[in-house]
Order: sequence, then C-alpha cells, then structure tokens
Amino acid sequence: MARKVGITLDDVVDAAAAIADRDGLQLVTLAKVAAALGVRSPSLYSHVDGLDGLRRQLAARAADMLAAVFARAGADGEPGPDSIRRAAVAYRQFAHGHPGLYAAMSPAPDPGADPELAAAFAEPVRVLAGLVGGSSVPSLDASTVHRIRVLRSLLHGFVSLELEGGFGLPEALDDTFELVVDSLILIAGSSPAGGPGTGG
Repeated sequence: MARKVGITLDDVVDAAAAIADRDGLQLVTLAKVAAALGVRSPSLYSHVDGLDGLRRQLAARAADMLAAVFARAGADGEPGPDSIRRAAVAYRQFAHGHPGLYAAMSPAPDPGADPELAAAFAEPVRVLAGLVGGSSVPSLDASTVHRIRVLRSLLHGFVSLELEGGFGLPEALDDTFELVVDSLILIAGSSPAGGPGTGG
C-alpha cells in the first residue's frame, strides 16, 4: 500500500472510529489504523499518545457527537416530553449507528486526572439537562443530576442489552422502547426520592 502523507488527527480518529464501529472497540489497534491510512504505525505517534491516547480521542469524539445528537433533538421545541422523546430515540440511533464510539464512552473520565476529557463528557449531560427542563448551566443542581442519571441508566441499560442480543423473547423491541421512553418522561417531571421538589 502506498504511503499516505499529510494525515491529520481527524484522519486518525476517523479511521479508528470506522474500525471501532465496524469491528468493535477492543479490536482497534495502532497497526489497523495505520494500515487503513496507508502509513506506518510510528507515524501515528505524532498525533496520538499510543493506543491509550487514541482511545481518549475516540471517547472525546463520541462525547462531542452525542452532545450534537441531543442538541438536534431539542432544536425544534421547548424542553419537555417531546424533546425527551426525540433525545431518547436519537440516543438509541447513535448507539446503533456507532457502537464502537458508544462503547468508548465507558468508563467516564476522572475530572482530576483528565479535566479536558471530563469537560467533553459533561457537554452531552448539560444539553440533556436543558431538554428535561433542568438547569443547563455547568453547575447542575442535585435534583437534575439525579434525574439525568436515572434517564441515562434506563437508556444505556436498554441499548446495551439490545446491542448485545440480551433480549430473547419475540415481542417487538420498538414497543418495549416506547415504554422505556414513557418512563423517562414520567421521571423527568418528578423529583428523585429524598430530593427537592421541582414544582411539577
């Protein structure tokens, strides 16, 4: 394969993301990314700090994409049930369309060890907070944080089981997902146990 010159960090992350989504995150290697770009593996070190650095870039890319997904979901209306439903559907579509990138978002980064990546991970949470009608400023109140954690837990649990083939019964998964979304909307308008009221 002819050597490709002038690659950028975006080229490296694009190639790694394509491999992750096609083959799985665990099968992303520097050698595979280099081969996809037509370069030698050492060439990648001018863009990423080894495999760990590449995984970090994939995580940041995934967080940016998910924030954009949530932003588009909320672009057509006010915060509330309709925007939550659109966000949930978009979340599921993102996970199915980019399973490797989706996997790259776990575990969440330690803010003390990597504040830049932690800030990237906070952005989709901030956007989602706005969609559920909570504060969208960087410092979220405890009530909103608890509700978002419950929403994310339900979505992630369903999507992860779905991607891993964990649902074996014949009933339609789309119908089940509708029940999940209905639960999300109900939770979004309530207070967490022991938390302050939200006025609704």
